[in-house]
Amino acid sequence: MTPAELHADAIVWDNHGCLPLEADDRFLPQLERYRNAGVSFVSLNVGDADVPYDQVMAVLAFFRNWIAARPEDYILVRRADDVLTAKREGKLAIAFDIEGMISVQDDLSRIAGFYDLGVRWMLMAYNKNNKAGGGCQDEDAGLTPLGAQICDEMDRVGTVKCLSHTGYRTARDVFERTKLPAIFSHSNARALRDHPRNIPDDLITACAATGGVIGINGIGIFLGDNDNRIETMIRHIDYVASLTSAAHVGIGLDFMFDMEGFDALMAEKGHMWPIEYGYKPGIKIVPPEALPKLTEGMVCLGYSEPDIRGILGENFLRVARQVWK
Repeated sequence: MTPAELHADAIVWDNHGCLPLEADDRFLPQLERYRNAGVSFVSLNVGDADVPYDQVMAVLAFFRNWIAARPEDYILVRRADDVLTAKREGKLAIAFDIEGMISVQDDLSRIAGFYDLGVRWMLMAYNKNNKAGGGCQDEDAGLTPLGAQICDEMDRVGTVKCLSHTGYRTARDVFERTKLPAIFSHSNARALRDHPRNIPDDLITACAATGGVIGINGIGIFLGDNDNRIETMIRHIDYVASLTSAAHVGIGLDFMFDMEGFDALMAEKGHMWPIEYGYKPGIKIVPPEALPKLTEGMVCLGYSEPDIRGILGENFLRVARQVWK
């Protein structure tokens, strides 16, 4: 089987894509870019940083309605088997994610409510501290008592716990507490690129010990010196696979469809994205269209077909089967 044939046949799962967090359809037609790149499933962000509950709900409602009106192209995911159905029918399966617990606050019932609307993973914190725990670019005091309750509720509901953007101490606390696999949805190896958004070896192995997956992202400032080459992304994949095994590696590109809008947000919210950490206009990102080259690169490195299929999507599918209700 050629790399192109393998890519076309595999479940390809991008665990994090970023459209503008607005109830409009300016960028939604660009979801076709995933389908054209052979992607079977994508998780779309509907809330991050300090986005409040009402805005998350408005974005969720708009995205869901737009997707549901196009059943010939898309499937709103409820169960893991929906991803297989989408693959078989040539459609794109879509679920949602929320980065951080700002939209939850003290109301744990919102976790089940979000799940019912298609949210399948949530971050404990986004760069800065919140009521649940610490962010990776803040003074992290660890998982709070409320954060521990949130972890337990996520286990009960079937929402995957994600520790990308989360402080290291809080992440360790979550790995110790969780009863189900937890993930880094879109994080890279700090050993290869020294940035606080990346993760050290002990957290990589702790994540794998829960049965979780580390999704390697395509953000240039986290891969290297604003380096979005596929070869560099494969270096991070290979590093994590060598440290744990290929069974604990996946893809979470974190591709942002509106970079002009994100540039404006970075300028407005420097406390969230400090310029000294490389957050400035001109950040490069690996686009969905590059994913076939990722498959080709893993073949060239000598990865086995089962391992490549796992990294492309079956590893995250395994976690979904274990955690989603």
